[in-house]
Amino acid sequence: MFRLLNIEIHKLKHSRASRVLILIYFILLTSIALIAAIKFDIGPIKFHLAEQGIFNFPYIWHFNTFMASIFKFFLLLVIVSMMANEYSNKTLKQNLIDGLSKKEFVLSKFYTVILLALISTIFVFIVSIVLGYIYSDFNEFSIVTTDLEYLLAFFIKLVGFFSFGLFLGILVKRSAFAVGAMLVWAMIEGFAKGMSYWKLKDYVDEIMQFFPLEAMANLIKEPFTRLDAVKAVAKTAGEDLSKDFSVQPLDIIIVLVWTAIFVYLSYALLKKRDL
Repeated sequence: MFRLLNIEIHKLKHSRASRVLILIYFILLTSIALIAAIKFDIGPIKFHLAEQGIFNFPYIWHFNTFMASIFKFFLLLVIVSMMANEYSNKTLKQNLIDGLSKKEFVLSKFYTVILLALISTIFVFIVSIVLGYIYSDFNEFSIVTTDLEYLLAFFIKLVGFFSFGLFLGILVKRSAFAVGAMLVWAMIEGFAKGMSYWKLKDYVDEIMQFFPLEAMANLIKEPFTRLDAVKAVAKTAGEDLSKDFSVQPLDIIIVLVWTAIFVYLSYALLKKRDL
């Protein structure tokens, strides 16, 4: 495993575009901390976003992983550009000539996916710990360690999403087309969801949870309606926003199954293709 990872890390280190995209990604992850600086002081109205409880433990695990997952498209570009460079620079053929099997080649890419997802998860954990201990009203160990499953969900979500990108990168060979294919698939899922609402309204969630992008989205549900301030406003308006925000084991299983499918299809496609 480490031999294969070293090969991919060497390629990333010598790819300026990948280095820039990875740097931008982690800068954006760090920018979550800037939310704490948002203040509105207009006459008697004083609003400080950090004081609304978004950085309270354990809510911060939910909020930060949700916000961080928005930036995953930058690492998607790294994944698909890795594959595009393999074809354009003919390093794929050279790796195979040098003795790397097609299975090892796909595994090297998948290990890179896992590494990027793991580093991202650790980074979000560190940022959340720092912000939490600065702004949270609750710092007891039992509270701090509550809801850590959102970090697991974040890791699995990234691995699944990047594995999808890896498959598309192998399928279409060009990074722009691979990203385009991802957007097309997102539109297909959106269309399927719209049709489900029209024809099978009572079964929309049961049907859509098995689609890959929807399953990944379900891992970490939006956290905003979980805030007490939002619930209070909704209650005043006669709306009930209560729902289950927890990470569901079924969603984890579905994403893991899709991840295995994408990795297998990547290998099957590469094995069949004449390079």
